[in-house]
Amino acid sequence: MNTNTKNILNYTSYAYQIIKFYCSELSAKNTPLVIFTKDSYVAARLQQEMLWFNQNLVVSMIPDWETLPYDSVSPHPDLISDRLKSLFLVTQKAFDILIIPATSALNHLPPKQYITQNSFFYSKGQKVDLESLKMVLIENGYINVQKVFHPGEFAVRGGLIDLFPMGSTIPYRIDFFDTEIESIKTFDVETQKSIYPTNKIEILPARECPLTELSIETFRKNYRERFSGDPSKSPIYTNISNKIPFAGMEWYLPLFYQETNTIFDYLPDDTLIDVPFKLSSSIDHYWLDAQTRFKMYAYDIERPILNPEEIMMDSVKFHQDLNRFKNLNFDVIDNPLPKITIDYKDGYKNIADYINQCPKKIIISAESLGRRETIHKMLTECDLSLKRSESINILDPVIDHLLIQSPLKEGFSDEYFEVFTEYDLFPDFIHQEKSKYKSKDYNAEVVIKDLSEISVGDPVVHENHGVGRYQGLVQLDMLGSINEFLLLTYEKEDKLYVPVTQLNSISRYTGGPIESAPLHKLGSGQWEKEKRKALKQVYDTAAELLNLYALREKKKGLVSKIDFLEYQKFANEFPFEETPDQMLAIESVIKDMESARPMDRLICGDVGFGKTEVAMRAAFISIMNNRQVIILVPTTLLASQHYNNFVDRFSSFPVEIEEISRFKSNKQQNEVLEKLANGKVDIVIGTHRLLQKDIKIDNIGLIIVDEEHRFGVRQKEMLKKFKTNTDFLALTATPIPRTLSMSLEGLRDFSIISTPPQKRLSIKTMVKSFSEGIIKEALTREFNRGGQAYFLHNDVSSIYAISEKLTKIMPDAKVAIAHGQMKEKELERVMQDFHQQRFNLLLCTTIIETGIDIPTSNTIIINNADRFGLSQLHQLRGRVGRSHHQAFAYLLIDENRSLTSKAKKRLEAIQYLEDLGSGYFLAMHDLEIRGAGEILGDQQSGEIHEIGFSMYLKMLNRAVTHLKNNETLDINADYNENNDINIHAPAILTNQYCGDPNERLVIYKRLSSCESLEDLQMIKEELIDRFGVAPEQTENLFIIHHIRIITKDLDVTKIDAGKKTISLNFREKNNLDPLKIIDLVQTNKHIKLDGPNKITLAGDFEDPFDKLNNIKSLVGEIKD
Repeated sequence: MNTNTKNILNYTSYAYQIIKFYCSELSAKNTPLVIFTKDSYVAARLQQEMLWFNQNLVVSMIPDWETLPYDSVSPHPDLISDRLKSLFLVTQKAFDILIIPATSALNHLPPKQYITQNSFFYSKGQKVDLESLKMVLIENGYINVQKVFHPGEFAVRGGLIDLFPMGSTIPYRIDFFDTEIESIKTFDVETQKSIYPTNKIEILPARECPLTELSIETFRKNYRERFSGDPSKSPIYTNISNKIPFAGMEWYLPLFYQETNTIFDYLPDDTLIDVPFKLSSSIDHYWLDAQTRFKMYAYDIERPILNPEEIMMDSVKFHQDLNRFKNLNFDVIDNPLPKITIDYKDGYKNIADYINQCPKKIIISAESLGRRETIHKMLTECDLSLKRSESINILDPVIDHLLIQSPLKEGFSDEYFEVFTEYDLFPDFIHQEKSKYKSKDYNAEVVIKDLSEISVGDPVVHENHGVGRYQGLVQLDMLGSINEFLLLTYEKEDKLYVPVTQLNSISRYTGGPIESAPLHKLGSGQWEKEKRKALKQVYDTAAELLNLYALREKKKGLVSKIDFLEYQKFANEFPFEETPDQMLAIESVIKDMESARPMDRLICGDVGFGKTEVAMRAAFISIMNNRQVIILVPTTLLASQHYNNFVDRFSSFPVEIEEISRFKSNKQQNEVLEKLANGKVDIVIGTHRLLQKDIKIDNIGLIIVDEEHRFGVRQKEMLKKFKTNTDFLALTATPIPRTLSMSLEGLRDFSIISTPPQKRLSIKTMVKSFSEGIIKEALTREFNRGGQAYFLHNDVSSIYAISEKLTKIMPDAKVAIAHGQMKEKELERVMQDFHQQRFNLLLCTTIIETGIDIPTSNTIIINNADRFGLSQLHQLRGRVGRSHHQAFAYLLIDENRSLTSKAKKRLEAIQYLEDLGSGYFLAMHDLEIRGAGEILGDQQSGEIHEIGFSMYLKMLNRAVTHLKNNETLDINADYNENNDINIHAPAILTNQYCGDPNERLVIYKRLSSCESLEDLQMIKEELIDRFGVAPEQTENLFIIHHIRIITKDLDVTKIDAGKKTISLNFREKNNLDPLKIIDLVQTNKHIKLDGPNKITLAGDFEDPFDKLNNIKSLVGEIKD
């Protein structure tokens, strides 16, 4: 079979045509079809699109492990689950189409009989003993836990078994009555509540590498025959002998069996195979990659590896076996679509014209339900109505023009119809949206003002009325229209109802502990007095800032020239796709380095979010300009970690990298320093040793400081001698609020990386009382998946007693101890051994806070967690979760010791903010818990305590703007641009549409913060995707914000849109052109001036949409 004859370019068209062919030609014959693809992306996309075309077919895929050959990392349990499910279906000939990427096609698989002999069905009413089922599960590799989270786990509670079978997307709860299965129900892993009943459950083996007595004995025998030397010195041999899995054991799969199979051994004899891609190059590349990596890792005598031929087929063997099966040789008909693109500014006229004249039926596919509704609305405005449909029947002729929501990525043409996707119709729009997102400035104030965490009773700041307490959302009948308000209470229980359309005037109070937040009295003048008092201090700070701005602008730095061809080569070697935030940070750094002003930028992002890659790009640019780079880190371990990472990243380029740390002898350090002074070192990485007087650098261009806040005042003063005209880049995972406030005030440039890498999961964080049961469950869960764990005990005097206790709880655990009082060489050896997986439990102090990056360590237990600060807890928790496995953090407290209120709040904050990218928000919590004075200094603390941090920043930014423009700041000026808009119709998120009050509050806040119609439309589409098509009351809410956005620069204070008149009230001091207004009144008999600052429009305005359109027309005439 020639696998080089075809190369499909339109995957969607291929998916449609192959499904249509299968349904008409192969389905009735039960002929299985296998499709080989060049990579996993294409395989996953084909599976998704084929299933959409026909949900009744069984379209399965064997995903690859998502690891490289000989990796010391195991696949995610979900991947193993999907693989075992697909292999089981193949053994039962219970599939229609099987898709296999090249990276799965070569690898050896467990023998077929292993899958068939270890797969079981259990049904409601079946006689089975609970204990015997438990033994079956354990024998098949399932893990007995207290609470089920992932495939391959089960839990026994009385007469119940909770079970998450491999191959299933949902867990099940089996209820026994004596020795009979009384019921089987699905349940939710988060709430643990039962959902709906089912009659039968299928149990597959939990591993591709089993740990039964027979397989362990087979492994030991094969290992001794295959590898020379003493096996007892090999961690992998002793681990398997003790029934302990290890990360990366899948690459030893052949050792667990007498013989293995290939995918071709699984396939039925009558299988048809189609190879619609140029597969040979992908197969050859994967085989070559295995050979290359074998040469890299074959040296480790304690972790010997199998030859590539033992773990996979070579490319010759693959093609020989491929030719045993009949080739479908499917011919794809390629009918390109006409080029029709839509410019949003011109509306949808192009597509409407094309649909009206095209003899075929037209199908337009939107990527979400919200987008579908948007397109439907825009086409309706062009007097074109497409029938909305959930799917298309591929065997029946299409009789209507359709508007669908689907995962289709490309359009295609059929004999009777044409399919256009958004990617076909709006390429410029989609590209602009992407680049717009990457290039816009990050509005930090919006982040701070986010009300998503607010609870009833929490203090909030109203910009015109001061600090009150939030008491929830209430609905009031206002002249026959139901609307929703925030209820705030002030001193003496005074109440203020704030319309949800005006949430821009509300921010969360962050100026100190919430229990001591002030409460102002409505109408007393107290709030104006506090603002006036703060204004003087704000003016002084603003003047100081402007002076600093001026000094910074005058500084002449080093202008970097960028060879974009060379830079792109370096960027292309980054093995991951940059996240949007990461790309924005990189672009900002490039812009800084190209300017004449010295760069001074803070990159804030959680651990593992890609800050180091941003630093590496900056270092590469500096080196390209023949300048040297200093990388300063707080600990020796972090220096070692960075050194290894930088050496690996720059391995393809002639870059000289050295490290200065205590791990090096004086002689080695002196050699490095001499090379550094002579310009023979491009990048030097080290601790504060690099700041000492004897350090001489030939041509410094860039300083990178990791975790800057960990350096003391004296060290920062020493750093200033380098910073005069040098580019400076600081990295931090949890910015202390002082650093945060400086960045927000503009003293430093600021980039936030808050988007997690793909497939990264948030860390499940639990606060528990210290107990042996909790420790045993946490460690068992981690060890059973072949991982490693940290147990942090920050007291050297009792750390060895804790070691004895842990050994008693987990006798099979291999415990290593690491703390700061150990000799440096001994500490380095322990850390290297843990990294090499010679130990699976590291008992340590906070020495691991920075610099430890071990993807196989995904559980951390922090003892006496209440004794740590918020920033430190976040850093420590960040030591786990560096891979795509679910990570766990257990924060243990002594139940016999009472917690302080601050400690309780810290633990609540770290547990609540377990989402990825939460470091920035934790810094704001720190400001709230500790208070402004402790962090920002006494000078500003009083004002911030009275008016709140957000209000202080807003006043400061406005003062800076006014001083720049030589204007006087009016203390009585309205600080928000909200206007009062009344359309005389209910405008709310109804309880039926969105039942969670907190969720409604967040949405109201987001709507109030919208500054463009594009952002407003994106929120609308998101709500439709989440909650369905919006009811009339919610449409009215969007109409109000539409009106707010288009009138925001007209100095409008109030808009009243009744049935007969629409009136616009303007501020006394406005920027309207009086002559234009007079001309407008004279030329349009429906428009009148009603006083000096009010315009009215007369007419019949029954419908809110009609009111919106008339206001749009009126605003357009005023602006023209």
